[in-house]
Amino acid sequence: MYVILTSKPGQFRTEAGAGLQPVEAYDYLFYGRVRAQFVIAELQAETRVRLVDETEPVTVNLVPSKFLEKFDTLERARAELRHLCSFGHMDAVLQPRALPPMPRAA
Repeated sequence: MYVILTSKPGQFRTEAGAGLQPVEAYDYLFYGRVRAQFVIAELQAETRVRLVDETEPVTVNLVPSKFLEKFDTLERARAELRHLCSFGHMDAVLQPRALPPMPRAA
C-alpha cells in the first residue's frame, strides 16, 4: 500500500516515520512557484504520521495512517498525484525532487 504525504512550505509539513518508506518526492509548481511538496511512501505497517504546523505557535500532531487515502500500487498513487495537480491549461507542473532525509529516532 502507498500513501501521499503533503507539505506546504511555510505552513505545514508531514514527516514519514517508522512504518513509512518514502519512495518518490515531487515539488508542485504553480506558475513557476513551489506551492506544495509531495512524498509517495510505502505503508509498511499502520503508524502515525507527524504533522508539523510551521506557523506560530508551532504545533505537532500525530495522525493515524488509517485516516490517509491508500493506493494499492505505486502507479495508482502517481496517477492520483497527477490528477490532483492538473488544472486545465494553467501552468501547473509536478517536478521530481530528491527524497527528504528521514527524521532521526529520539
